[in-house]
Amino acid sequence: MFLNFWASWCVPCRAEMRDIITAYNAHKDQGLAVLAIDLTDQEHRKDVRRFVDELRMPFPVLLDEKGKIRKRYALRGVPTSVFIDAEGVVRVVNPGPITSEAIQHGLAEILPPR
Repeated sequence: MFLNFWASWCVPCRAEMRDIITAYNAHKDQGLAVLAIDLTDQEHRKDVRRFVDELRMPFPVLLDEKGKIRKRYALRGVPTSVFIDAEGVVRVVNPGPITSEAIQHGLAEILPPR
């Protein structure tokens, strides 16, 4: 599981989303699940919808409307990415913008070798 916390007003979130989509498309057959969690308590739904449609996000987008998920993960800001293995253990947390190299590192920690 690859969780990505984001917001439509976050410029780095937009920049990294293309790399996340690329990684998802490359690894979904290995069982990679991506959940894009929007901090909806800090923005408008129409802005979220526009962002998702524009980038053609191919994975589920969850709306954290009351900030509960943000609090549960003790987020300090967006973007933040979390890599969770098949046993439910958090293996990597990447606060701030994530690079394609860091995505590959996180995926190596949670996906079975090819």
